[in-house]
Amino acid sequence: MDIGSPQFWIAVLQIIAIDIMLGGDNAVVIALACRKLPEAQRKQGIFWGVVGAIGLRVVLIFFALQLLAIPFLKVVGALLLLWIGVKLLLPEEGEGHGEVEGATTLAGAIKTIIVADAVMSLDNVIAVAGAAKGSIGLVVFGILVSIPIVVWGSQFVLKLMDRFPIVITLGAALLGWIAGDMFVTDVALKPYLEGAPRWLPVAAAIGGALLVVVIGKAIAARAERARALLPARALAEAPAPAAPGKKLHVVLAADGSAGSLAAVRHVLDLRSRLAPDVALQVDLVNVQRGVSGDVASFVARDALADYHRENSDRALAPARALLEAAGVGYGVHQFVGSPGRVIAEFAAERNADQIAMGTRGLGTHTGALLGSVTQETLEHATVPVAVVPGSDRA
Repeated sequence: MDIGSPQFWIAVLQIIAIDIMLGGDNAVVIALACRKLPEAQRKQGIFWGVVGAIGLRVVLIFFALQLLAIPFLKVVGALLLLWIGVKLLLPEEGEGHGEVEGATTLAGAIKTIIVADAVMSLDNVIAVAGAAKGSIGLVVFGILVSIPIVVWGSQFVLKLMDRFPIVITLGAALLGWIAGDMFVTDVALKPYLEGAPRWLPVAAAIGGALLVVVIGKAIAARAERARALLPARALAEAPAPAAPGKKLHVVLAADGSAGSLAAVRHVLDLRSRLAPDVALQVDLVNVQRGVSGDVASFVARDALADYHRENSDRALAPARALLEAAGVGYGVHQFVGSPGRVIAEFAAERNADQIAMGTRGLGTHTGALLGSVTQETLEHATVPVAVVPGSDRA
């Protein structure tokens, strides 16, 4: 494939998108593997671990490219890729039972990252091999461009997917697109497709993308209904001091963003406007999303709980600092689950008078299209929700 052709750069962009979408799980494992190392060694562990993992992945993709030339293996790969795309849309799981706990030596962390990547990268290997259309040079180029994004931008990418669920949907559709194209280009089907219209590969790709999104969304909706019957997993809880007499009980959702800090300031302003005989009771809530089933099956339960708790502590720190500076007492509640649903259910269970949370300032229609924790909370809430516009995301 000519480096100057549009097809080359489209394939590069597809490979980069695949690495970003399917690299989030690996980013969690990398963080867990290096979390017990000193700061200087932690950076070395991440760097060399990722270098080794990427090198191993290139080798695996090279062999995958050769195998895809065998009759019917593209068909099998396409079917696997369709399922991988569907699985990307399914609700994340929060129960781990694996072995990654965090190495105490640099060599141990590097080994853990490489082994984990080898175990977890089947989806990435199949998807990249399909997008590369037989070009190992394209694979290497695409992955080299992806490395800085995956290594240094992984947390941003994870937050982006958390804030804008439509990104995950588009990623799943991309996998379906590649699967559809792979299916109709299998060498075993070539004799049967002689004389087929030139638009057939595009039609198959569109069909694959639609199939993944429709099936994935349907299964995800059913799974969410089932999960709604289960309680959220609590990381830590410290109830707010009981307010005597009359009180205004506010559940304050915090995630460390500028939007959530705007919600804290809203609560502080609310306190200044209360009647003297009305006390303010604040419950500060943070909800971490669970990890994917792949990570959960590879990571030790205690290590995963520590990882969620550390992320939650960081997210709550700015809100806690503002409340403490203003002399406002509060309770802290940390969970793993679907943020909007958990926040809404917690407020209902505690008979709160109001939920206060920030928003990134999108309009109603745009927010609903992109998806957000705010929209999810509004859908499930049974108490009033004060949505405070912020300059950041909600």
